Amino acid sequence: MNKTYYLETGSTDPAYNLAFEEYVQTHRRTGNYLILWQNRNAVIIGRNQNAEEEINAAFVKAHGIKVIRRNTGGGAVYHDMGNLNYSFITDAADISQRSAQPFTEPVVRALKALGLDAEASGRNDILIDGRKVSGTAQHLIRGRILHHGTLLFESNPEMIAGALNPDPTKFQSKSIKSVRSRVGNIRSLLRADMMLQAFWDYLKTALTADGIEPTSLSNEELAEIEKLQKEKYDTWDWNFGRSPKYQRKCKKRFGGGSLEISLSVADGCIQDIRILGDFLGLTPVEPLEDALKGCIYREDAVCAVLDTLCLPDMLGGIEKREFLETIFA
Repeated sequence: MNKTYYLETGSTDPAYNLAFEEYVQTHRRTGNYLILWQNRNAVIIGRNQNAEEEINAAFVKAHGIKVIRRNTGGGAVYHDMGNLNYSFITDAADISQRSAQPFTEPVVRALKALGLDAEASGRNDILIDGRKVSGTAQHLIRGRILHHGTLLFESNPEMIAGALNPDPTKFQSKSIKSVRSRVGNIRSLLRADMMLQAFWDYLKTALTADGIEPTSLSNEELAEIEKLQKEKYDTWDWNFGRSPKYQRKCKKRFGGGSLEISLSVADGCIQDIRILGDFLGLTPVEPLEDALKGCIYREDAVCAVLDTLCLPDMLGGIEKREFLETIFA
Protein backbone atom coordinates (compact mmCIF):
# COMPACT_ATOMS: atom_id res chain seq x y z
CA MET A 1 0.00 0.00 0.00
CA ASN A 2 1.23 3.47 -0.89
CA LYS A 3 -0.16 5.54 1.93
CA THR A 4 -0.67 9.26 1.53
CA TYR A 5 0.33 11.77 4.17
CA TYR A 6 -2.36 14.38 4.77
CA LEU A 7 -1.59 18.00 5.69
CA GLU A 8 -3.56 21.17 6.31
CA THR A 9 -1.98 24.61 6.30
CA GLY A 10 -3.99 26.05 9.19
CA SER A 11 -4.19 29.38 7.35
CA THR A 12 -6.31 31.22 4.80
CA ASP A 13 -3.51 33.64 3.83
CA PRO A 14 -2.72 32.94 0.15
CA ALA A 15 0.94 33.97 0.47
CA TYR A 16 1.44 31.64 3.44
CA ASN A 17 -0.39 28.77 1.78
CA LEU A 18 1.70 28.95 -1.39
CA ALA A 19 4.86 29.09 0.73
CA PHE A 20 3.59 26.04 2.67
CA GLU A 21 3.00 24.14 -0.55
CA GLU A 22 6.44 25.03 -1.94
CA TYR A 23 8.18 24.05 1.29
CA VAL A 24 6.56 20.61 1.37
CA GLN A 25 7.50 19.99 -2.27
CA THR A 26 11.12 21.00 -1.79
CA HIS A 27 11.78 19.64 1.73
CA ARG A 28 9.61 16.53 2.13
CA ARG A 29 11.59 14.53 -0.39
CA THR A 30 9.88 11.14 -0.05
CA GLY A 31 6.31 9.91 0.17
CA ASN A 32 2.96 10.98 -1.24
CA TYR A 33 1.25 14.08 0.16
CA LEU A 34 -2.25 15.52 -0.06
CA ILE A 35 -2.92 19.05 1.17
CA LEU A 36 -6.39 20.59 1.37
CA TRP A 37 -6.50 24.34 1.93
CA GLN A 38 -8.45 27.55 1.43
CA ASN A 39 -7.54 31.15 0.64
CA ARG A 40 -9.47 34.23 1.63
CA ASN A 41 -10.20 36.61 -1.25
CA ALA A 42 -7.27 36.50 -3.68
CA VAL A 43 -6.35 36.35 -7.34
CA ILE A 44 -3.68 33.72 -7.91
CA ILE A 45 -1.80 34.32 -11.15
CA GLY A 46 0.33 31.86 -13.12
CA ARG A 47 4.11 31.99 -12.96
CA ASN A 48 4.46 33.45 -16.47
CA GLN A 49 1.62 35.93 -16.44
CA ASN A 50 1.49 39.72 -16.35
CA ALA A 51 -0.26 40.49 -13.07
CA GLU A 52 -1.67 43.83 -14.25
CA GLU A 53 -3.07 42.26 -17.41
CA GLU A 54 -5.04 39.59 -15.56
CA ILE A 55 -6.90 41.67 -13.00
CA ASN A 56 -9.40 44.47 -12.79
CA ALA A 57 -7.06 46.62 -10.69
CA ALA A 58 -9.73 49.06 -9.46
CA PHE A 59 -12.06 46.22 -8.41
CA VAL A 60 -9.25 44.30 -6.72
CA LYS A 61 -8.17 47.38 -4.76
CA ALA A 62 -11.71 48.33 -3.76
CA HIS A 63 -12.44 44.84 -2.41
CA GLY A 64 -9.10 44.28 -0.67
CA ILE A 65 -8.25 41.28 -2.86
CA LYS A 66 -4.67 40.02 -2.65
CA VAL A 67 -2.81 39.31 -5.89
CA ILE A 68 -0.24 36.52 -5.49
CA ARG A 69 1.94 34.77 -8.09
CA ARG A 70 2.26 30.99 -7.81
CA ASN A 71 5.11 28.71 -8.93
CA THR A 72 3.00 26.82 -11.46
CA GLY A 73 2.03 27.93 -14.95
CA GLY A 74 -1.44 28.38 -16.38
CA GLY A 75 -3.99 31.15 -15.97
CA ALA A 76 -5.28 33.40 -13.22
CA VAL A 77 -7.92 32.11 -10.80
CA TYR A 78 -10.02 33.76 -8.11
CA HIS A 79 -10.06 32.21 -4.63
CA ASP A 80 -12.43 32.85 -1.76
CA MET A 81 -13.76 30.87 1.17
CA GLY A 82 -16.25 29.13 -1.10
CA ASN A 83 -13.37 27.55 -2.99
CA LEU A 84 -11.41 24.50 -1.81
CA ASN A 85 -7.89 23.86 -3.09
CA TYR A 86 -6.09 20.55 -3.25
CA SER A 87 -2.41 19.72 -3.76
CA PHE A 88 -0.81 16.38 -4.61
CA ILE A 89 2.95 16.09 -4.11
CA THR A 90 4.77 12.92 -5.13
CA ASP A 91 7.72 11.50 -7.06
CA ALA A 92 7.83 11.94 -10.82
CA ALA A 93 9.98 9.01 -11.85
CA ASP A 94 8.96 8.93 -15.51
CA ILE A 95 7.19 11.02 -18.13
CA SER A 96 3.84 9.28 -17.62
CA GLN A 97 3.75 10.54 -14.03
CA ARG A 98 4.19 14.11 -15.24
CA SER A 99 0.87 14.34 -17.05
CA ALA A 100 -2.22 15.73 -15.36
CA GLN A 101 -4.26 12.55 -15.86
CA PRO A 102 -3.08 10.56 -12.79
CA PHE A 103 -4.05 13.52 -10.61
CA THR A 104 -7.29 14.66 -12.23
CA GLU A 105 -8.59 11.09 -12.39
CA PRO A 106 -9.21 10.71 -8.61
CA VAL A 107 -10.85 14.15 -8.50
CA VAL A 108 -13.20 13.27 -11.35
CA ARG A 109 -13.92 9.90 -9.72
CA ALA A 110 -14.71 11.58 -6.38
CA LEU A 111 -17.11 14.02 -8.03
CA LYS A 112 -18.82 11.26 -9.99
CA ALA A 113 -19.37 9.34 -6.78
CA LEU A 114 -21.47 12.29 -5.62
CA GLY A 115 -23.69 11.84 -8.67
CA LEU A 116 -22.07 14.61 -10.71
CA ASP A 117 -21.41 14.40 -14.45
CA ALA A 118 -17.71 15.28 -14.11
CA GLU A 119 -15.00 15.00 -16.74
CA ALA A 120 -11.44 16.14 -17.38
CA SER A 121 -11.32 18.57 -20.29
CA GLY A 122 -8.61 20.21 -22.36
CA ARG A 123 -5.18 20.68 -20.86
CA ASN A 124 -6.08 21.21 -17.24
CA ASP A 125 -9.78 21.73 -16.51
CA ILE A 126 -12.44 19.65 -14.80
CA LEU A 127 -16.02 20.24 -15.93
CA ILE A 128 -19.43 19.34 -14.56
CA ASP A 129 -22.28 19.57 -17.07
CA GLY A 130 -19.98 21.62 -19.30
CA ARG A 131 -19.15 24.15 -16.58
CA LYS A 132 -15.63 24.61 -15.26
CA VAL A 133 -15.34 23.78 -11.56
CA SER A 134 -11.60 23.15 -11.42
CA GLY A 135 -8.44 24.45 -13.05
CA THR A 136 -5.18 22.62 -12.41
CA ALA A 137 -1.46 23.22 -12.85
CA GLN A 138 1.85 21.46 -12.12
CA HIS A 139 5.41 22.21 -11.11
CA LEU A 140 8.39 19.85 -11.23
CA ILE A 141 11.51 20.36 -9.15
CA ARG A 142 14.29 17.86 -8.45
CA GLY A 143 12.15 14.84 -9.22
CA ARG A 144 9.19 15.90 -7.07
CA ILE A 145 6.00 17.00 -8.79
CA LEU A 146 3.32 19.29 -7.41
CA HIS A 147 -0.14 19.08 -8.95
CA HIS A 148 -2.70 21.46 -7.53
CA GLY A 149 -6.16 22.59 -8.43
CA THR A 150 -9.18 24.60 -7.42
CA LEU A 151 -12.61 23.22 -6.62
CA LEU A 152 -15.31 25.87 -6.92
CA PHE A 153 -17.83 24.77 -4.32
CA GLU A 154 -19.81 27.91 -3.56
CA SER A 155 -17.65 30.82 -4.70
CA ASN A 156 -19.16 34.23 -5.39
CA PRO A 157 -19.58 34.45 -9.20
CA GLU A 158 -19.82 38.26 -9.11
CA MET A 159 -16.43 38.48 -7.39
CA ILE A 160 -14.91 36.06 -9.90
CA ALA A 161 -16.22 38.12 -12.81
CA GLY A 162 -15.23 41.42 -11.22
CA ALA A 163 -11.70 40.52 -10.16
CA LEU A 164 -10.74 38.75 -13.39
CA ASN A 165 -12.07 41.31 -15.82
CA PRO A 166 -9.30 43.55 -17.20
CA ASP A 167 -9.76 45.74 -20.27
CA PRO A 168 -7.88 43.85 -23.03
CA THR A 169 -7.60 46.97 -25.19
CA LYS A 170 -5.22 48.55 -22.66
CA PHE A 171 -2.47 45.95 -22.91
CA GLN A 172 -0.06 44.56 -25.47
CA SER A 173 2.29 41.81 -24.31
CA LYS A 174 3.49 38.29 -24.95
CA SER A 175 2.55 36.99 -21.51
CA ILE A 176 0.41 33.88 -21.03
CA LYS A 177 -3.24 34.95 -21.14
CA SER A 178 -6.00 33.38 -19.08
CA VAL A 179 -8.84 31.78 -21.00
CA ARG A 180 -12.17 32.77 -19.49
CA SER A 181 -14.58 29.86 -19.23
CA ARG A 182 -18.13 29.42 -18.06
CA VAL A 183 -17.72 28.45 -14.42
CA GLY A 184 -20.03 26.59 -12.08
CA ASN A 185 -20.31 25.89 -8.37
CA ILE A 186 -20.30 22.28 -7.25
CA ARG A 187 -22.83 22.81 -4.47
CA SER A 188 -25.51 24.09 -6.85
CA LEU A 189 -24.98 21.02 -9.09
CA LEU A 190 -25.26 18.39 -6.34
CA ARG A 191 -28.32 16.17 -6.19
CA ALA A 192 -28.28 16.26 -2.40
CA ASP A 193 -27.12 19.41 -0.64
CA MET A 194 -23.81 19.35 1.22
CA MET A 195 -21.95 21.94 3.27
CA LEU A 196 -18.37 22.80 2.36
CA GLN A 197 -16.90 21.22 5.51
CA ALA A 198 -18.65 17.95 4.70
CA PHE A 199 -17.26 18.13 1.15
CA TRP A 200 -13.79 18.75 2.60
CA ASP A 201 -14.10 15.73 4.92
CA TYR A 202 -15.32 13.59 2.03
CA LEU A 203 -12.34 14.49 -0.15
CA LYS A 204 -9.82 13.47 2.52
CA THR A 205 -10.52 9.84 1.75
CA ALA A 206 -12.08 10.07 -1.71
CA LEU A 207 -8.92 11.47 -3.30
CA THR A 208 -6.65 8.64 -2.18
CA ALA A 209 -6.88 4.95 -2.99
CA ASP A 210 -5.27 3.58 0.16
CA GLY A 211 -6.36 6.04 2.81
CA ILE A 212 -4.51 8.88 4.46
CA GLU A 213 -2.20 9.30 7.41
CA PRO A 214 -2.61 12.73 9.03
CA THR A 215 0.72 14.40 9.75
CA SER A 216 2.06 17.84 10.61
CA LEU A 217 5.13 19.99 10.23
CA SER A 218 7.48 20.86 13.05
CA ASN A 219 7.71 24.32 14.58
CA GLU A 220 11.07 24.72 12.87
CA GLU A 221 9.53 23.87 9.48
CA LEU A 222 6.65 26.28 10.06
CA ALA A 223 9.15 29.03 10.86
CA GLU A 224 10.89 28.34 7.54
CA ILE A 225 7.55 28.62 5.74
CA GLU A 226 6.91 32.01 7.35
CA LYS A 227 10.38 33.10 6.24
CA LEU A 228 9.67 31.96 2.66
CA GLN A 229 6.34 33.79 2.71
CA LYS A 230 7.98 37.03 3.85
CA GLU A 231 10.93 36.85 1.46
CA LYS A 232 9.03 35.68 -1.63
CA TYR A 233 5.25 35.48 -1.72
CA ASP A 234 4.57 38.70 0.17
CA THR A 235 6.90 40.77 -2.01
CA TRP A 236 6.03 43.15 -4.81
CA ASP A 237 9.09 41.88 -6.73
CA TRP A 238 7.64 38.36 -6.95
CA ASN A 239 3.99 39.22 -7.50
CA PHE A 240 4.34 42.18 -9.89
CA GLY A 241 8.02 42.72 -10.67
CA ARG A 242 8.27 39.37 -12.47
CA SER A 243 5.60 40.36 -14.99
CA PRO A 244 6.81 40.13 -18.62
CA LYS A 245 7.42 43.32 -20.59
CA TYR A 246 4.20 44.93 -21.77
CA GLN A 247 2.71 48.13 -23.13
CA ARG A 248 -0.29 49.86 -21.65
CA LYS A 249 -2.49 52.73 -22.85
CA CYS A 250 -4.92 54.61 -20.62
CA LYS A 251 -7.15 57.57 -21.44
CA LYS A 252 -9.55 59.63 -19.32
CA ARG A 253 -11.28 63.00 -19.49
CA PHE A 254 -11.48 65.40 -16.58
CA GLY A 255 -12.63 68.97 -16.03
CA GLY A 256 -9.11 70.13 -16.90
CA GLY A 257 -9.08 68.27 -20.22
CA SER A 258 -8.29 64.85 -21.64
CA LEU A 259 -5.27 62.85 -20.52
CA GLU A 260 -3.78 59.93 -22.44
CA ILE A 261 -0.83 57.95 -21.06
CA SER A 262 1.04 55.28 -23.02
CA LEU A 263 3.76 53.40 -21.19
CA SER A 264 6.09 50.45 -21.55
CA VAL A 265 6.76 48.38 -18.43
CA ALA A 266 9.50 45.77 -17.93
CA ASP A 267 10.53 44.03 -14.71
CA GLY A 268 7.88 46.08 -12.96
CA CYS A 269 9.47 49.43 -13.89
CA ILE A 270 8.41 52.13 -16.36
CA GLN A 271 10.82 51.92 -19.31
CA ASP A 272 9.17 54.50 -21.54
CA ILE A 273 6.17 56.82 -21.23
CA ARG A 274 4.28 59.33 -23.40
CA ILE A 275 1.82 61.83 -21.94
CA LEU A 276 -0.71 63.32 -24.36
CA GLY A 277 -3.99 65.23 -24.15
CA ASP A 278 -5.72 68.57 -24.63
CA PHE A 279 -4.97 69.84 -21.12
CA LEU A 280 -3.74 73.43 -20.94
CA GLY A 281 -0.19 73.05 -19.67
CA LEU A 282 2.18 76.03 -19.62
CA THR A 283 5.42 74.07 -20.01
CA PRO A 284 6.42 70.84 -21.85
CA VAL A 285 5.64 67.46 -20.23
CA GLU A 286 9.05 65.95 -21.16
CA PRO A 287 10.53 66.60 -17.66
CA LEU A 288 7.66 64.58 -16.17
CA GLU A 289 8.17 61.77 -18.68
CA ASP A 290 11.91 61.70 -18.01
CA ALA A 291 11.37 61.66 -14.23
CA LEU A 292 9.04 58.65 -14.47
CA LYS A 293 11.38 56.53 -16.61
CA GLY A 294 12.91 53.87 -14.40
CA CYS A 295 10.30 54.40 -11.68
CA ILE A 296 8.65 51.31 -10.18
CA TYR A 297 5.16 50.98 -11.65
CA ARG A 298 3.46 51.23 -8.29
CA GLU A 299 1.24 54.01 -7.01
CA ASP A 300 3.36 55.06 -4.04
CA ALA A 301 6.51 55.22 -6.19
CA VAL A 302 4.86 57.25 -8.97
CA CYS A 303 3.25 59.54 -6.40
CA ALA A 304 6.68 60.23 -4.87
CA VAL A 305 8.00 61.30 -8.29
CA LEU A 306 5.01 63.58 -8.92
CA ASP A 307 5.59 65.31 -5.59
CA THR A 308 9.00 66.50 -6.81
CA LEU A 309 7.58 68.39 -9.80
CA CYS A 310 5.34 71.38 -10.47
CA LEU A 311 2.44 69.52 -12.09
CA PRO A 312 0.15 72.52 -12.72
CA ASP A 313 2.75 74.05 -15.05
CA MET A 314 2.92 70.87 -17.15
CA LEU A 315 -0.61 69.46 -16.82
CA GLY A 316 -2.71 72.61 -16.41
CA GLY A 317 -5.95 71.71 -14.68
CA ILE A 318 -5.14 67.98 -14.43
CA GLU A 319 -4.55 67.21 -10.73
CA LYS A 320 -2.12 64.70 -9.27
CA ARG A 321 -5.02 62.52 -8.15
CA GLU A 322 -6.38 62.45 -11.71
CA PHE A 323 -2.97 61.61 -13.17
CA LEU A 324 -2.67 58.65 -10.78
CA GLU A 325 -6.22 57.58 -11.55
CA THR A 326 -5.34 57.49 -15.25
CA ILE A 327 -1.97 55.78 -15.12
CA PHE A 328 -3.34 53.08 -12.80
CA ALA A 329 -6.80 52.91 -14.38
